[in-house]
Amino acid sequence: MTVSTPPVSDLDLFDDDVLIDPYPSYAALRELGPVVHLPANEVYALTRYRVIRSALIDWESFSSVGAIGFNPTVNEALSGTSLASDPPDHTRLRATLTANLSPRALRGLKKTIDAKADALVADHAARGSFDAVDALARAFPLQVVADLIGFTGHVRDNMLRWGQAAMQVMGPMNHRTAESFAIAGELYEWCSTVTAEDLTPGSVGRGIFEAQERGAIPPGTAGYIIHQYLGAGVDTTIAAIGNIVALFAAHPEQLALIRANPSLVPGAFNEALRYWAPVHAWGRRATEDVVIDDLVIPAGAKVAILFGAGNRDPRHYENPDAFLVERAPTDHLSFGYGPHGCAGQGLARLEGHGVVEALARHVGRLVVGDEVRIPSNITRSIEQLPVQEVLPV
Repeated sequence: MTVSTPPVSDLDLFDDDVLIDPYPSYAALRELGPVVHLPANEVYALTRYRVIRSALIDWESFSSVGAIGFNPTVNEALSGTSLASDPPDHTRLRATLTANLSPRALRGLKKTIDAKADALVADHAARGSFDAVDALARAFPLQVVADLIGFTGHVRDNMLRWGQAAMQVMGPMNHRTAESFAIAGELYEWCSTVTAEDLTPGSVGRGIFEAQERGAIPPGTAGYIIHQYLGAGVDTTIAAIGNIVALFAAHPEQLALIRANPSLVPGAFNEALRYWAPVHAWGRRATEDVVIDDLVIPAGAKVAILFGAGNRDPRHYENPDAFLVERAPTDHLSFGYGPHGCAGQGLARLEGHGVVEALARHVGRLVVGDEVRIPSNITRSIEQLPVQEVLPV
């Protein structure tokens, strides 16, 4: 077999314009090859669906240890967490996290979450104008997660800024990362000192401390598992819900399809995640020389997984640049895949489905102003989306 070095691009993955709208860059990278070397970021980017999905399940070749962020400081801070570990350590650390987020564990929350989503959407639809991000995309998941984990007091007040900073510092050492370290440090410090008594009785957070007391997880790790709920889960769900509102405002005919056939709700949420992936890039490290389609990623190299590029790969999805709720892509990449597949995806689905159902029930059409996006290293989300009018069903 003849092997060669991957093609090279001068693209900077974390350039402001790329972060605002990465999809033209993703398309160009896909055409260059399944693996593209980006010297500006010192990474090898995985660009096509098949390659990304294969890498996500191959933890032995593509390790998460000291690798998920794009700067050494954050990777050192995350050392020993389930996010930044491989099996068997990862399996043990993740077990407590997933036990509280399994479909069975979450089943009892569906009615509560649906009711919260319905009340929030109905209220804002009746008002007729509101900012979809502040009033819905942020307000809803922040309330759900705070109640679930048992956050109280100043923690509830800081969830948004802590969650945003925790994702921002995953990027390279640019100004966004540098400005966010102090805020992310507040979250890290709180997680290092939190006790069971700081969380509401009966909450998932209390349950994690109980697991630590039983010896199910190592001593001193409960706070860092809770860190993952807030650090990795809140900002991405906010992004997904903001995207849902924007997409249905731009495609009212797709919302009408759901109104006529509510069974499309799960597929519509999957299509929103496929079309606009909430996570821009995630890191791995090659543990050995890895050959992909005769292209070699050298051992020790930093690897960037581009979920959004894979989700728009025409080799896998027909007409990938169209938003079509009937596509129902259960195999999209936005929740990851394999051992590190998103532990909180069950909760995110409950929240997303609740919002889609409520929109279909209470909104005929959304008239919106211009969406505002600002560059963010890891999470691609809408900062502002003014809803100017809600037309009735």
